[in-house]
Order: sequence, then structure tokens, then C-alpha cells
Amino acid sequence: MLREGEIRIPSGCAISGIMNQRGEVFSGEDIIKSIALMHDRSNGLGGGFAAYGIYPEYADHQAFHVFYEGPVAKERTENYLLGLYHVAESGEIPTRPASSVKNAPIIWRYFMKPKLEHLLEGEGEDEFVVRTVMHINAEFNGAFVASSGKNMGAFKGVGYPEDLGEYYRLEDYKGYIWTAHGRFPTNTPGWWGGAHPFTLLDWSVVHNGEISSYGANKRYLEMFGYKLSLQTDTEAITYAFDLLLRKHKIPIEVAIATLAAPFWSNIERMSPEKQVLYRTIRIVYGSLLLNGPFSIILGSSQGIVALNDRLKLRSLVAATKGDFLYVASEESAIREICPEPDKIWAPRGGEPVIGTLQKGGINNGTQLEHPGFYN
Repeated sequence: MLREGEIRIPSGCAISGIMNQRGEVFSGEDIIKSIALMHDRSNGLGGGFAAYGIYPEYADHQAFHVFYEGPVAKERTENYLLGLYHVAESGEIPTRPASSVKNAPIIWRYFMKPKLEHLLEGEGEDEFVVRTVMHINAEFNGAFVASSGKNMGAFKGVGYPEDLGEYYRLEDYKGYIWTAHGRFPTNTPGWWGGAHPFTLLDWSVVHNGEISSYGANKRYLEMFGYKLSLQTDTEAITYAFDLLLRKHKIPIEVAIATLAAPFWSNIERMSPEKQVLYRTIRIVYGSLLLNGPFSIILGSSQGIVALNDRLKLRSLVAATKGDFLYVASEESAIREICPEPDKIWAPRGGEPVIGTLQKGGINNGTQLEHPGFYN
């Protein structure tokens, strides 16, 4: 008979993130310690990490991390990539054995630049890369792009997150942002391609919760060319941020108000100008509203955004210490690596925590324009 404490936590999954505001890099050891403390929130069916600033020698190349289920899928996908990209370097991502990590695919890394002659008229390089990722994930059986950004990468798979950190040898990497996820899949399968983080270009998302609006979100995103093929609602969150921030170039606050929109009763109490704005958002982007419990961390080359649902049905805690911002599902996961923060708080439902690099840090044109940290 199962006893209390031996069954799954209903609010399962764990998320954690660390950022240095000055863009100073540090190893993956702390993020592993943070996510490992929340071991009981996951069940060994998925975990992973996103890291920014880890490839300075190839900072102007797309860094593709790709999973292959076998050599046939690898050969076919590489032939496709070689026709579209100049590949500066490629090779297997270094790993070591780890206890809960089983049945790993072939995991390969490519540093590439698009061949400009293959871009469509008026198409930028980012959109070309997005088309590549969509095509591989949807059309190439046995091949899945784990990450595709510049100077960043996702390291994920099936296993407990701390074991995956060991497996990928994350202590050997140094980045200025690290995010992590421990998965407890509910209505989607636990498999290598479906583990978090989900990424596109330099966006990455780790997510705790369940998006009941997935069907409506998916149909809306497909109208803009996105192909959701990885069997999880987190993929929709990632593509929604890409659509709003990169393609539609709206401010981060408006993107947040789109995905976690204020209640109509709250909108009615706003100033007339804000009422017009928020009513327009609900009309234009109503199909992107995220329904259901969630807490998420969005990573990009410029910073992170942490957000939970309007009713705060999933926990989220934030803290600062000097130039560092910490966010996690539990306060204990922050204090494990930062015992005495300068400030620690639990953000209210629907209100974001945004951390961005100071001026002089890396800037790739995304919409995270606000200096410093605020909640």
C-alpha cells in the first residue's frame, strides 16, 4: 500500500533558473544542485537544462543539438542540413554514464550558418532557421532538434535532471543563464524529444503545469507556419513567445498580458487607455491565452522571464543576490545554492519576474529591454 509521501505530488514537475545580470559565466554545478533538491517533484521520465553563453568561440553560428534514433535518420538529416548550411564544426556531444539515463539516442552538435542563396525573398536568417527546425521535427522520422540558437544549447532527455546533468557533463560548461526542469509527465509521453526545455532559436521554456487550451493555441500557431509535432503543450508556449516577441515584435509586457491575460473584472478597473489596450489584446490574441495551471521560465540571450498563471495554481519563488537572479518552484531550491539572498519573494499570479542583462551585455534584438530585475 502506498503511504503519504510515496505517491506523486499533484503539482509535480520542478523548474529552476539562475542568471547573472552582468553576463558573467559560471558552471552548471549550481543549477544541478538546485534542481536536484526538488527530486521528488519528478519521476525520472524527463529532465533537462538550457544554458546561454556556452559557445563563445562560435557565438555567430547557429548551434544545433539534434537527437537521432539511428544512423539512417542521422545520414538523411545531415544531407539535408549540408545542402542548406555551411557547417563549421560538428560532432557528438560529450556524455558519461549516469544512473537513471537509459536508451539514449545519438546526440549530435552542429555549428552552422545558413547559405544565403536558399533564403526566400524577404526572409531573414531567423525565419530560415525556424523553417528548418519545423521541417526536421515534423518530416524527418527519428530526428528531433533539441536546440537551434546562437551561443546556447539545451541538454535534455529521459531520466532525473541531476542524472542528466551528470550525463551531459554540465560542470564542463560555463554560461551566464541556466534553467532546469524535472519532469512528471501526466497526459503526454516521457521521451527524449518531449523533455524540457523546449527551444526555438535562442528561446527556451521550462514549464510546470498543464495547458488545457493547447488545442486552441496549436490551431492558432499553425496559421503562422508553426508545426507542433513533439507531443507536449510546452512546445506551444515556446512558439507563442516566438510569434509575439520575434515575429510580431510586441513588448514583453504585452506578450505576458496575452498569455496570462488579466480577468475581465480587473480590466474594467483599469484606466481608459489600458482598458483599450487589454481589450484589444484579448480580441486579437484570444486564442493564445494559456488556460490551466502553470509556472514557466522563458530564457533568451538577453535574460529570463518567470511567470505563473493568474490564479497561482503552480508555485514560483524568486530571489536576488548581488548580480544574480534566482527563480524556482520552491524557496528551498534557491537557498540550497544561495543561503542568504538579498531579497526573496513569491510573485503574485500573472505578474512576471523579468531579469535582463545590463547594457553592454549580449543583445540580439529581442524585446527584453528593461535593465535590471523587477517583479
